[in-house]
Amino acid sequence: MSDPHPRVREVTSLSNPTVKALRALHDRKGRRESGLFLAEGARNAIEALDAGRAPEILVYHREGRGRDVVVRLRAATLASGGECLEVDEDVLAKIARKDNPQSVVAAYRWTRRPLSEIDPGRARVFVALDRVRDPGNLGTIVRTADAVGAGGVILVGETCDPASVEAVRASMGSIFAVPVFEGTLSDFQALASRWPGAIVGTALHATDHYRRTNAPSPILLVMGNEQAGISPEIASTCTHLVRIPMKGRADSLNLAIATAVALYGLAEPDDAAP
Repeated sequence: MSDPHPRVREVTSLSNPTVKALRALHDRKGRRESGLFLAEGARNAIEALDAGRAPEILVYHREGRGRDVVVRLRAATLASGGECLEVDEDVLAKIARKDNPQSVVAAYRWTRRPLSEIDPGRARVFVALDRVRDPGNLGTIVRTADAVGAGGVILVGETCDPASVEAVRASMGSIFAVPVFEGTLSDFQALASRWPGAIVGTALHATDHYRRTNAPSPILLVMGNEQAGISPEIASTCTHLVRIPMKGRADSLNLAIATAVALYGLAEPDDAAP
């Protein structure tokens, strides 16, 4: 039997309106219209809960209703006014759009943060991404920003959606811990004009080594588009341009890897130490 609580429902129909609404969250239009996004897996849901975020809608396999993690998530969801769906594997696969889905899927409210809300004093380093296109790169960068204690990830211009299932999955729960700010080029230029520390951009033609630049904090690290790098307009706001040396045959790094290398290189030694 399902939970007798009125906001806990057992759902087996693939045409259920809530199931259809959750499935629509795989599309950017659906996320923008509803204000919700999906996170797959109990680990992501627990990371969110530890960050103070309970699901608006919690979906879990009915056979796992007694698992400790599901009991905890269900209690938090109901306490915050959300609803729970107990479903079978077919419904989970419908929502997740894949076979063998995770046994827990949760929907959360996305908070849009403008660049005007950024407080440069809250951390030594922030990272800005100029027109990032790959959601896997974006999610991995959010996770790395979390690891180094960055103050936030700033998205500039036309970027992939940080609330996409792919980006959330790649962040491994860090999307709930790291503020993500979104703005236009002019928004970024306004932020740069009031930035109290260094704005460090990576560029192929730069001569300064990324680990040897004398950049005062707070540092705003700017990384460019996967194909084109940072734009001339963004580069003109940088107080420092640095390079990551290439000693082998490869002439470039994946954006997420390059960002991780630069973030750890610019972080305080004791921030990066275990």
